[in-house]
Amino acid sequence: MPMLKIFVGTMYGGALDVAEQVAPLFEAAGYDTAILEQSTLEDLTEEQPDLALFCVSTTGSGDFPGNFVPLARGLDEQSPSLVGLRYGVIALGDSSYGDTFCGAGRRLDEMLEGLGATRLGERLEVDAMETFMADDAALPWAEEWIETQQLKVA
Repeated sequence: MPMLKIFVGTMYGGALDVAEQVAPLFEAAGYDTAILEQSTLEDLTEEQPDLALFCVSTTGSGDFPGNFVPLARGLDEQSPSLVGLRYGVIALGDSSYGDTFCGAGRRLDEMLEGLGATRLGERLEVDAMETFMADDAALPWAEEWIETQQLKVA
């Protein structure tokens, strides 16, 4: 079975909740799934998954949550080649923060593309000002992403 790794960057658990809600959709589509809350660069590079999904909240002034910093720092400092990595991004943020809205997810997306990875489809940006429960937006997005990107393997 192909492997999907869901990399989670969360402060208060919202991004983890999204990851736990969308994982069964990928399992039904034929993937082994792993949710990684304390991920490192090695989780992404040494055993590169067939597909990666990043569920990342934004903190402070567009920053990565603390549990995601080791992975983000590794990407930034080591600049590994991620050619061949296919991924998606679910970015969580709050539009009342203005320019830094979904800043962590946007920055991660730029980092991954800069290292040669290929984003499939559009990034989902969930605004806490409009969507109380992030999975209300993430579940339909994930269903559509699986369908439109032809990710179903089973």
